Amino acid sequence: MDLGLKDKGAIVMASSAGLGKAIALEFAREGAKVMLFSPFEDELKQAQADIKEATGNEPAFFVGDITNYDHIKAMVKEAYDKFGNIFALVNNTAGPPAGTFDNFDDAAWQKAYELTLLSYIRTIREVLPYMRQGGGGRILCSTSSSVKQVLENLILSNTFRMGVVGLAKTLSQELGKDNILVNVIGPGRIGTARIEYLDKVRADKAGITPEQVRQNTEKIIPLGRYGYPEEYGKTAVFLCAATNTYVTGQTVLVDGGMVKAF
Repeated sequence: MDLGLKDKGAIVMASSAGLGKAIALEFAREGAKVMLFSPFEDELKQAQADIKEATGNEPAFFVGDITNYDHIKAMVKEAYDKFGNIFALVNNTAGPPAGTFDNFDDAAWQKAYELTLLSYIRTIREVLPYMRQGGGGRILCSTSSSVKQVLENLILSNTFRMGVVGLAKTLSQELGKDNILVNVIGPGRIGTARIEYLDKVRADKAGITPEQVRQNTEKIIPLGRYGYPEEYGKTAVFLCAATNTYVTGQTVLVDGGMVKAF
C-alpha cells in the first residue's frame, strides 16, 4: 500500500535509537525525506547508516537537546531548507525517571515537564507555519499506555503524558481547518532499552529478576509477548500518512491488548 509519503518531509524526534529510530526507518521505507534528532551524534550516525542500508534512503540528522528551544528552531529550519517541505512531525522523547511522588523535588518536576510536554509544544509551534504553507500535514505525539491506565512508580510520566493528550486533542479541533491531523500513539511493552530499564526497576523493587518481570507481564498481555519496535513504527507511519485523511484527535495504543481501559 502506497502511503503517499514519497518526498514528504518528516521530522522524528529522539530517533537515534528505540521507538524513534523504528518510526524513522518506516518513513524511509515509504520514500519520505527524514530528519533524525538526538543529542547523541555517534548513535545518530549509526542510525543514519542502518536506515540507509535497510531502505536505500539516507536520512538527515541534527544533533541537539530536545529541551533546548534554540536547537529545535534550528533543526526545523534546517529540515525545511533541506527538504522543501515539512509534512509530518513525530514528537517523541525518552521517558522521565521512574519513581513515586516522594522521590521528586521541584527541579525534577520542572525537568520532566520540559522534556515530556514543553518540547512537544515547541516543535509543534515551529512546524505549523510550514505545514500551513504546504496545505496540511500530520502531527503524531508518542506517549505511553499510561495515558489510558496509569503505571506504578511512574508518576512523572503519568502526569505529563496526559498533558500531551490534552494538547493533541485540542489541536485536532483547532487545526482541522488547516488540513493538519493530530493524533497520539502510545506503546505498551515494546522491546526497547527503556522497557529493559523499567523491568529492572520493577525487578529490584520486587526482589526478582528482570526475566521474571517480563514473564509475569507477558501473562497479562493477550497476545502473550512484548511488541517489536517495527510494529510500533508501522502504526505510527500509517497515522502520519497522506492516505490517512480522516483519523484525527485519537489516541492509539500499540500494546497487544494489555490495557483494559477504554
